[in-house]
Amino acid sequence: GLAQIDKLDYFIKKRRDNYNYLRSKLESITDFVHLPTPTPNSNPSWFGFPITLRDECGISRVDVTKYLDSNKIGSRLLFAGNLLKQPYFKEVNYRVVGSLKNTEKIMNDTFWIGIQPSLNKVHFDFVSEKFEELFGLNF
Repeated sequence: GLAQIDKLDYFIKKRRDNYNYLRSKLESITDFVHLPTPTPNSNPSWFGFPITLRDECGISRVDVTKYLDSNKIGSRLLFAGNLLKQPYFKEVNYRVVGSLKNTEKIMNDTFWIGIQPSLNKVHFDFVSEKFEELFGLNF
């Protein structure tokens, strides 16, 4: 781990650059997905690139991730969602404030794709082409 510290500034810059490039490439599919946006006054070193399907996108997350996988584009499910759905909470008293609508949406319709430093514009161009193909935007 200590050997990686010397590369930290490069890794952070590369993740930010990869986020910015991929986000710009995926602007064409915003009718179908929600793209991540940093919170005000923040400058994240992105762990990954979360994508949330819009209700009206016409395809399930399972079908999207299978399509990505068939095109050798790795994805992962978001590792959170509605924690109240976990078995632990069956026997626990707790209080819920609000409908948890957004929590359910994230749990069911969000996934990650990678933006790690080893990826570059060629990879992200391919990813954006495949998303456009999936949503019928290739002309």
